Amino acid sequence: MSRLLITGFGPFPTVPDNPSARLARRLAGSAHLRLILGQAPDCLVLDTRYGALDTQLAPALAKRPLAVLMIGVAARRPRICVETRAVNRLSRLFPDADGRVSRTFAFDPGGPAQRLSPAASQVRIALRRAGLDAAASRDAGRYLCNASYYRVLEQGCPAVFLHIPMPPRTPRPKAGGGRRRPALDLWAEAFAEAARVLVLRSRMSAGRQAHSR
Repeated sequence: MSRLLITGFGPFPTVPDNPSARLARRLAGSAHLRLILGQAPDCLVLDTRYGALDTQLAPALAKRPLAVLMIGVAARRPRICVETRAVNRLSRLFPDADGRVSRTFAFDPGGPAQRLSPAASQVRIALRRAGLDAAASRDAGRYLCNASYYRVLEQGCPAVFLHIPMPPRTPRPKAGGGRRRPALDLWAEAFAEAARVLVLRSRMSAGRQAHSR
């Protein structure tokens, strides 16, 4: 079994500099997270193309990561959202970075209508304890975020998708003067706690399976 896998997304037409990629790399390089895990996680920045699900995501999942923490950007949302599910539905209105749209409305014609993340609620609690105003969401979109999440949840390992808003261009001033820390730094620290939740769930599940044998 491999390590924790952290994913983000590359640029797409309306977001030429995708902060989810920067945050995924920052989190993966975090000394704090390495201390939590006992090793460095794997990091994958997915192209925003439907083909990337087979050429990039599938090989990473074939390594059987112990847990998956996925990050995407939702530019119109005001706060971080913890996605509780992925649905077997694609939109034909939004082309990918290659200008292609899905040929079908269902991501997997033979698959269930939705897949749930059992870890989502616990991850949201961990983020709120870390100081983030994280909200639960049932709508991961109809684009690559939802499609990749649906694919990952099929694996059965602990996984969650976190949508971030667009970070402020400059840190907001603190009350009483000074500058706040950049949003990506604060989010990376809090997301390390989300990663801790996922890894602990994975280890507990492995322990129960070993005990049942």
